[in-house]
Amino acid sequence: MTPNSKAVILFDGVCNFCNNSVQFIIRRDREAYFSFVSLQSETGAQLLREHSYTNDLNSVVVIDQGRLYTKSDAALQIIWHFHGLWRMARILRWVPRLVRDHAYDIIAKNRYRWFGTRESCMLPSPEIRSRFLD
Repeated sequence: MTPNSKAVILFDGVCNFCNNSVQFIIRRDREAYFSFVSLQSETGAQLLREHSYTNDLNSVVVIDQGRLYTKSDAALQIIWHFHGLWRMARILRWVPRLVRDHAYDIIAKNRYRWFGTRESCMLPSPEIRSRFLD
């Protein structure tokens, strides 16, 4: 991880929805709490191996304080660090994980069809490049 971050978000680097989500997170992550790495990268694969995660890669993955979160738990872990009205989304923790993950799976299954893909992973601007792991 980078010295300034406390958690890493592993995302699908060729998914338009995922890339837009990363941009959304960056704009709201005032303290630069998160670093980012593509699931398709060697660094991403290494982090997954280090945490013994071998499940399907149709999920955003968050590694926060040594703990791995996936699917709706990962999304809620990200929101946990937002400020303002976004904190109200924490109430979704009260929705059973099975229900939350089912909704997550529907979006994950259709994300390429609904939002498209990229030929390659996004190139971050110089201002935020330090938050992306190689």
